[in-house]
Amino acid sequence: MSSTAAPATTSILSSDFDDLGVRPGPDGGTLTVWSQHATSVELVLFDADDLDWITESVPMTRDGAGCWRATSAALVPGTRYAVRVDGPHRPGDTFNPETLLIEPYSRGLVSGGVGDWRSVVVDTSFDWRGTVKPAVPWDRTVIYEAHLKGLTKRHPDIPPALHGTYAGLGHPAMIDHLVSLGITAVELLPVHAFEPEPRLRQLGLNNYWGYNSVSFFAPHADYATARSIADGPDAVLREFKEMVRALHAAGIEVILDVVYNHTSEGELGGPRSGFRGIDDRSYYRQHDDGAYIDVTGCGNAVDTSTPAVSRLILDSLRYWAQEVQIDGFRFDLAATLGRDSRHEFRPDHPLLRAIVEDPDLHGVKMIAEPWDVGMGGWQTGNFGAGWAEWNDRYRDRVRNFWLSDIDYARRAGTAPVGIGGFATRLAGSSNTFTSDRGPLSGVNFVTAHDGFTLRDLVSYDVKHNLGNGEHNRDGADMNRSFNHGVEGPTQDEGILARRRKAMRNLLGTLLLSAGVPMLTAGDEFGRTQRGNNNAYCHDSPLTWLTWEHAPWQQDLAEHVRRLTRLRRENPALRPVRFAHEEQTVPGASVIDWYDEHGRTMSHERWTDPAHRTLQYVAQSTPEHEAPNRVLLIVHGTERPVDVTLPHIEGVARYVALWSSVDERPSAPGDTFLPGDVVSLPDTAMQLFRVEDGGTADRG
Repeated sequence: MSSTAAPATTSILSSDFDDLGVRPGPDGGTLTVWSQHATSVELVLFDADDLDWITESVPMTRDGAGCWRATSAALVPGTRYAVRVDGPHRPGDTFNPETLLIEPYSRGLVSGGVGDWRSVVVDTSFDWRGTVKPAVPWDRTVIYEAHLKGLTKRHPDIPPALHGTYAGLGHPAMIDHLVSLGITAVELLPVHAFEPEPRLRQLGLNNYWGYNSVSFFAPHADYATARSIADGPDAVLREFKEMVRALHAAGIEVILDVVYNHTSEGELGGPRSGFRGIDDRSYYRQHDDGAYIDVTGCGNAVDTSTPAVSRLILDSLRYWAQEVQIDGFRFDLAATLGRDSRHEFRPDHPLLRAIVEDPDLHGVKMIAEPWDVGMGGWQTGNFGAGWAEWNDRYRDRVRNFWLSDIDYARRAGTAPVGIGGFATRLAGSSNTFTSDRGPLSGVNFVTAHDGFTLRDLVSYDVKHNLGNGEHNRDGADMNRSFNHGVEGPTQDEGILARRRKAMRNLLGTLLLSAGVPMLTAGDEFGRTQRGNNNAYCHDSPLTWLTWEHAPWQQDLAEHVRRLTRLRRENPALRPVRFAHEEQTVPGASVIDWYDEHGRTMSHERWTDPAHRTLQYVAQSTPEHEAPNRVLLIVHGTERPVDVTLPHIEGVARYVALWSSVDERPSAPGDTFLPGDVVSLPDTAMQLFRVEDGGTADRG
């Protein structure tokens, strides 16, 4: 690929260059906008009540770094403003001085209709009332990925005026649910201001998920209450901060899913709201002829090889982390952010290193979605120190083990592979994350907003996306799902029982694995989207959580509560380091593996598809305050099995803690001796606490 590199502007990345956007001063305020290629920039001020009534136009002056400035007494909180930009007319530039543009650092926006935006000067003052960030350690983190509107839209204990809002998420009823589940961090789908794509509007659909950013600083106003919207951007931001304050007071962190890889301006010829009109060839990746290099699949890709663009992203992160007290960020299509001027991914990209090394972002959790759709876009495991990553390898292997392998075995007589790959994921994915990064570099997930819900994963073999208006072409075709004999809803009690056990096995694996678990909102209750695995365009009861649950759904939620409690109480389930083969003393994630006979796993057992029963003894790392050991039994065939508990030096007994099956081989608190036999039905998990020394009585 060829491209025209932007002029060097390295100085703009320095920490002392901190006046982009609107800065208050004795004479009102000063606006600074960066555009390397513009020939003129103008500040445009508007009437307080009329988005189209221009009250003043102020020419802006340029310095040597490409920064344009203007001072106006009118730049005070509440003022609506825009910029006009002109420049050369040549391939790669799309200047149009007639277009009114959003200022990239706007803290607030108001809309006069689709694509018609005005920036607003916002009063950011707020009383945090002494609340501080919870600073939950990574090993204790349990993430809950949620859509802010969908989570609260139908909650019966939240006042209707707060449904689907920032205030609704901060309501005690919602916080009580999160606390009861053992959640330590809410990861919100995008809450930066966004708008739907023109194609969706033509179909009468909406961009529900929000991966179509208009601004990197302004919160999405439609998620505020009607009162805050009426009171303006100051009130919207205040409601957002009140939500964060309430969650922090309950010990819950707030992680934002941020979309810095592309914007709502789409492909060439699409909307012109900001970057495209300010400096198209600097903000977006292009070929020499001005054609976009789209590595996101969304029409454009933000060019982080331009230092000023990287600085914009870094400043956005600083703003949310400091001014709004956000605890972490999940970076959508993060591989795009690490592409250089040749559009190739570099783990040492200056922006990727700056994000995790910036002192203003110290202690903030950084999570990469480690891929995009460009060449060399799949980069799981390659983001380096300081980064956590969504672990899609974990997702795929766990789904295979409990679902598609079982489906295959029904038809072929045996599963396609043995248990070795699954065990690697269970123990923290050491083949993906280097020893210096450790198991906490992986964010484990079985489901996410993108794809089947947990219930649909065990109920559908194929996607059912006709409602998306794309003739079922969109969404993943490879889901590694298994309907257990019937596609979709059924009244067959046997199939329903198998589906529910499969969900418990998947949840048990997720919350008992080494690494950082991420639960998708609604999976605790077995939520369905009726087989739609790409419901991004549905803002409806299809995607809103329901809060009326059958007894089996309440039981499933109780499984989640018990699993998160067990994870919290047993540090052996959350090691912070990998073990090294040369270690001779208990150290990092020391694990012993046994087969169903209580014998050390042989190479043949690891690889033989007919042997899918494993006993896994893990002990905590020295960093933990209360070291312990656990035994986890995993049985992955549809045949019952007798498991002999292993004889291990110094082990006196095993205490049952949890089982994934209804016909439980033991109840919590039951004790077993080494050499005792535990009978498991088909496809099951069982967790024990390992007790050393003392008496060998059963108790």
